[in-house]
Amino acid sequence: MTGPLRHRNFRLLLAGRTVNALGNAIAPIALSFAVLDLTGSVRDLGLVVGVRTLTNVLFLLFGGVLADRLPRGLVLVGAGLAAAATQGVVAALVLTGTATIPLLVGVSAVNGVVAALALPATAAVVPQTVPEDVRQQANALNRMCSNGAMILGAPLGGVLVAVVGPGWGIAVDATTFAVSALCFAFLRLPSRPVSVRPGVLTELRGGWTEFRSREWLWVVVACACIGNVAWSGSANVLGPVVADQTFGRTAWGLILAAQTLGMMAGAMLAIRLRIRRLLLWGTFGCGLVTLPMLALGVRPTVPVLLVTGFIAGVGLEQFGIAWDTTMQEHVPADKLARVYSYDMLGSFLAMPVGEVLVGPIAEAAGLRPTLIGCAVLMFLSVAAMLLSRDVRTLRHRLPGDAVQPVKESVP
Repeated sequence: MTGPLRHRNFRLLLAGRTVNALGNAIAPIALSFAVLDLTGSVRDLGLVVGVRTLTNVLFLLFGGVLADRLPRGLVLVGAGLAAAATQGVVAALVLTGTATIPLLVGVSAVNGVVAALALPATAAVVPQTVPEDVRQQANALNRMCSNGAMILGAPLGGVLVAVVGPGWGIAVDATTFAVSALCFAFLRLPSRPVSVRPGVLTELRGGWTEFRSREWLWVVVACACIGNVAWSGSANVLGPVVADQTFGRTAWGLILAAQTLGMMAGAMLAIRLRIRRLLLWGTFGCGLVTLPMLALGVRPTVPVLLVTGFIAGVGLEQFGIAWDTTMQEHVPADKLARVYSYDMLGSFLAMPVGEVLVGPIAEAAGLRPTLIGCAVLMFLSVAAMLLSRDVRTLRHRLPGDAVQPVKESVP
């Protein structure tokens, strides 16, 4: 576990990402209540949140290009400062009573762009901070600390909103972005070859060529896109409905917390694993995510959901860590951010589709049959990943193997 922590750059990256995750856990709670305090309209809240998601998706690919063209540390610092500024503006508007829905929509749109510019760089910078033999442990530590920050941040956000108001909660989020930018400013990353770069569209095509040239890569993303349609609809829409009808909202919060605890336990497990077919192991872990959705449809009791939620969290982390490690090992470093952006785009596009479609389907077919159908679709999407020979046989380099790093390719 401590191997990656011996490296100064990784410690700074981990600190910045953890502080960032803490603020991001507080922000949605504070912003939601700020909008509801302003107008009391769920439609207005959906507009503010939806615009941020839309601009985030639209600019993800450009964020990947930017992270491959510029020093990634510089991108992280710039995005952190810009996010601190945008959230600071929102906090000031709310605290001074001058906030309006059009203003919040505009600032949220800018904030979505900033997040899109930061996400690919954040994922792609890990290989520049640690040697290859501890990269798997580094990915696990990153995810474990982020999940821990989310566990702490959500109740902290609720307390801040209740005690001092949503404006101060958003101000705390702005502060965390500034602190993370300060951490990133002290990164001293290895320099990458400097050369004349082609145009943005040419670089986007280069990233797409890299993405589709690896069967294991596009197969997993395509199948996960289908699975995310089912997961987002069942977890984010139907799950709370079942909770209201049966065991209550408090228990639903405990079930979500159990899944997050499972993710932390899964990260601890992944730190110690030495598996040659790491992607295959992660894919099997991804299949466990179907269990709580199936339980919601078949036996929605708190004990069953606590256990299945915890198991799903463990499995989800096996996939997430295996996926990050595999991409960082097999994708050329100078194209890694662009490939990550295509991966993220495939995931993010699917989620609102599921959230929109699942309601009408549940009204027509029934709540529990729809949940069971979502679980089956998720399971089939994972099974489809395993049809790819590349997914089943791709080999992971273990410590002690001859290291043959994926080099920077010539633009």
